[in-house]
Amino acid sequence: MAEKDPGRLAVLKKIDEMERKRLWSHDVEDDPPTIPLEPDQIDYTRSKLTSKIKTWAANIVGTKFIASLFKNKQLIIKDVVGMENFFAVKDKGLIVTCNHFNAFDNFAVLEILKPYTRHHIIWRVIREGNYTSFPGLYGFLFRNCNTLPVSQNHSTMKKFFEGMKTLLARGEKILVYAEQGMWWNYRKPRPMTNGAFKFAVDNKVPVLPIFITMTDSDIIGADGFPIQEYTMNVLPAIFADPNKSDKQNIRDMNEQNYKAWVDCYEKFYGKKLEYLPEEKK
Repeated sequence: MAEKDPGRLAVLKKIDEMERKRLWSHDVEDDPPTIPLEPDQIDYTRSKLTSKIKTWAANIVGTKFIASLFKNKQLIIKDVVGMENFFAVKDKGLIVTCNHFNAFDNFAVLEILKPYTRHHIIWRVIREGNYTSFPGLYGFLFRNCNTLPVSQNHSTMKKFFEGMKTLLARGEKILVYAEQGMWWNYRKPRPMTNGAFKFAVDNKVPVLPIFITMTDSDIIGADGFPIQEYTMNVLPAIFADPNKSDKQNIRDMNEQNYKAWVDCYEKFYGKKLEYLPEEKK
């Protein structure tokens, strides 16, 4: 029996604490300090020649890296359910939502959708610090593999929204972690922030919810925990109601997405969704 990594155990304890406090979007791991992203440091649509070259190189490296994860059983997709829901809207620009529980879960989404997407890519919204502060290979991939960093800089965010509008208008698929913070191997759906649904409403595109369910494999990872086998559940797309205000649509689409995730969770795991008792204030 491999000894469980103390760092992972501390993260699981932190997740329990955040669940009891109902702080659903809080980070539970220590991220690098965030360096602000200036507007001249990012080409959101990768339209410049230098951006295209870096993206081309990064995608080659990224493809090999992802292939190695699958080959070495560090990333396992056991089943894919509901691809007909993607095919029903694949010709449109899409906001894709997915539960966030592993640094590699976006690779699983890319793996099932890339055969049917433009240039076999998925764009991903990421945190500012991941773009500006990560060193090494991960930093290179974060900066160049079709990522869309949000920023605390108002001028940069103006470019972000313009870039997203351009990408969605030409039919790109953009993955947004509406739960925000990554909760390692957390199986329950979390209530979401409104950003993903505002992107969809503002750009008049649907939201495609994906909920990844997990089972323990018989492979123990270097951290002493079982590698998870993923079932990729692609759920029916959610559309704005033209008879409602933008504000109402954002709220309603968020609620529909969460309900779809909860239903999927309860069906797959065969139990009612229950959170740990809320901490008394």
